[in-house]
Amino acid sequence: MSAVQPPLAANPTSLLSRILQLDALTCLAMGLLLVLAKAALEPLLGLPSTLLLVAGLLLFPCAALMWLTGNSAKPATLLVWVVVLGNVAWVLASLLVAFVWFTPTTLGQIFLVVQALAVLGLAELEYVGLRRTLHLA
Repeated sequence: MSAVQPPLAANPTSLLSRILQLDALTCLAMGLLLVLAKAALEPLLGLPSTLLLVAGLLLFPCAALMWLTGNSAKPATLLVWVVVLGNVAWVLASLLVAFVWFTPTTLGQIFLVVQALAVLGLAELEYVGLRRTLHLA
């Protein structure tokens, strides 16, 4: 006989794990895009290919941390906080790149703001998921 699994929303740990896994996959996808298409993206976004390369390479260890944290039976609170705060730092850095440190094209600014909003949304979901798991303890 197989055990009945509770719905995802009813299992905060499972919800948090799924969000962390989704975040890991989006980091991996963005990292691959930035690393593999840096030369093509440079004129479109108005950002140096070196910046795109470094940002892309930075995402790979982040994706690994998120994936490993999300795949544990109970994600470690400290590691989830590292992910949430890392995402917030990424959002702030993206906005600084868009409006202070560089002069990207309009498309570059849109790209930076849209991905920053997506990352902020993931950070918020991870924070909510973490709070829900802590209320269980």
